[in-house]
Parts: sequence; C-alpha cells; structure tokens
Amino acid sequence: MKRFIVCLLMACLSTFAFAGEQKQDETKRLEMASDVLRQMTNEPDKGIPEEVLSNAKCIAVVPHLVKGGFIFGGKHGRGVATCRTAEGWSAPAFISIGGGSWGLQIGVEGVDLIMLIMNDRGMEHLLSSKFQLSGEGSAAAGPVGRHASAGTDWKMNTEMLTYSRSKGAFAGITLEGAVVEQDSDSTISIYGRDASFKSVLQGRVATPAIARDFMAAVARAAHKARVQEAHEDK
Repeated sequence: MKRFIVCLLMACLSTFAFAGEQKQDETKRLEMASDVLRQMTNEPDKGIPEEVLSNAKCIAVVPHLVKGGFIFGGKHGRGVATCRTAEGWSAPAFISIGGGSWGLQIGVEGVDLIMLIMNDRGMEHLLSSKFQLSGEGSAAAGPVGRHASAGTDWKMNTEMLTYSRSKGAFAGITLEGAVVEQDSDSTISIYGRDASFKSVLQGRVATPAIARDFMAAVARAAHKARVQEAHEDK
C-alpha cells in the first residue's frame, strides 16, 4: 500500500512538473510573438505594408520557425493566432505548422513566420482547426515595404499573405503544402480544456492573463497601421 501511495505521489509530481514546463513554454512563445509584432511597426520601410496589416482579419505568428534542422528533420513550428471580433481582437489560439515545401534557405535559424488572413474564406480555413496551404488554403508571399504594390491582388483574391522575419527584416515567403493545425496540448495548458479554434478566435473564450502583453502588441500594431494608412490617404 505504501509503495502504491509513493508511486501515486511521484506520478502527481511528474504531472505538475510537466504542466509547469508546458506553461513556461507557452509564456515564452507569447513573449517572442509579441516581439515579432513590435518589429512589424518599427520597420515601416522594410516591414509589412500598413494597408495590408490594417485590412487583415486575423494574424498568426510562429516565432523561431526554423531551428535545429527544421527543413530536414520535419520539426513543427508552434505559434499563436488571433482574429478581429466585434469587441476587438480574440484571445490567442495556439497553432502548430509543418510539412510542405518551404521557401527558406538551408541553415537559417531563428526565422519567424507571420501569416495574415485577408478575407472570409481564409478565416474559414483557420477556424476549421486544421488545413493545408495548397488546395484548401490559398497563401501567397506577401508584399514588403511601406505600401503594397498597386499591381498585386492581395486585397481581392489572396486568402493569406505569408512573411518571414530574420534579423529584423521582413520578406515574403511561400509555404506550399504546409499544414496548420490546432496545438491541443498548449490549448489545454492555457485554457484548461481543448477549446476549438472557432470558439477562441470568434471571441467566445476570455483572454488569459498570460496573454495580455501579446494582445497589447497586436492592438498597437493594428492601430498604428490604421493611423498611418489614414494619414497617407489624406
């Protein structure tokens, strides 16, 4: 009996330790994603065009996508996404992404991925909790600079625009065949249950305290983009 109790206590301690490590992982991911969003507004001439960002329906950030042989090892990048709602931006949904043919240079480390969902069809794919960036989700390398080129069709047809960031500079990136899906382990760790993408991204789940800095970074980036766009239109 004593041996059973000891084993039970050890199992409980292991579970608590794992949960603590998991939460630290999500905390770090949110911090890094916040840093990426701040960089978006600090590099107006080399970053994401303000009219693209101000028209995005959802933003997804996967910090440190490439690290330790992602291209050959098949490791998954993990990040967070948020969508506009009637009350503001939704609580963050935790995502993973991997597979497919990536437009990245071999040997690059610490590349951040940014995905901007631009229309309702793209948002439907994101809300489905799992989709592939090919036949199901139309994604294109996003334009870079203070303004989007007048010749691009991002505003009319493109469901998602994708970017990479390395050493502070943004660049369009292709993600043909990559699969985006819900990171259930992180979702359970933060929300206490496996809440669906739809419930989180449609604003039906409260934002946890751990994500407040990330949400503030999202709001600042989007607001600054809209202010700049309005100023340029005058």
